[in-house]
Formats: sequence, structure tokens, C-alpha cells
Amino acid sequence: MAKTNANEVKATAKYVRMAPRKVRLVVDQIRNMPVEEALEKLQFVNRAAAEPVAKVLRSAVANAENNSGMRSRNLVVSQAYVDEGPTIKRYRPRAKGAASRINKRTSHITIVVAPKEA
Repeated sequence: MAKTNANEVKATAKYVRMAPRKVRLVVDQIRNMPVEEALEKLQFVNRAAAEPVAKVLRSAVANAENNSGMRSRNLVVSQAYVDEGPTIKRYRPRAKGAASRINKRTSHITIVVAPKEA
């Protein structure tokens, strides 16, 4: 994880009930994109993870506008990554009295926006 500069703003969603490898497929598509273009792309990505990723991106843009006084049309997704959260473990009955484990994985989604380089 890289440190954020003074002119970068970030937003995080923790404990999202989706497997990190599925969320990473969506996050990889919007990295280094202008914010407006990234939000537009997320509208048409045919994956369930697009919804929470778009929510975090909108949150990062709102943080930049309200807390740092930046304009949304001048922002770029400078960093976007997904970390693994805690795994919820469940058990399912199987044949002959056995049980198999079901892992319900969670994700921590982080998106960092920064002003465009002129």
C-alpha cells in the first residue's frame, strides 16, 4: 500500500460481503481513469461488485469536494485496491455424517482520487 500525498483523497468500504478476487476484477478496470469515465464504466460492468465499487468511488469524490475543495471533473482514480477481510466460516452437512466448510469471504475496498496532472 502506497502512502497518499497531501493532495490525494481516499475512501474505504470495509467488510463488503464479496470475495476479494471477484471485486479485484472490477477495480482493475477503473484504475488510472478519470472519475466521470470510471463511474460511467461501472454502470455497464456486468458484475455484482460494480455496485459497492461505484459507491466507494462516489464517496471518495464527495470527500475530495467537501473536505479538500477539489472539483470532481478534475479528479483521477490514482489508486484502487482490494484487501482481504475476515472470512466467515460456515459448515454444510455432507454424506455419511461428514461436514464440509464453506468460506464466506469479505473485502476491504480502497479508492484514492487525486487531481489530474496538468
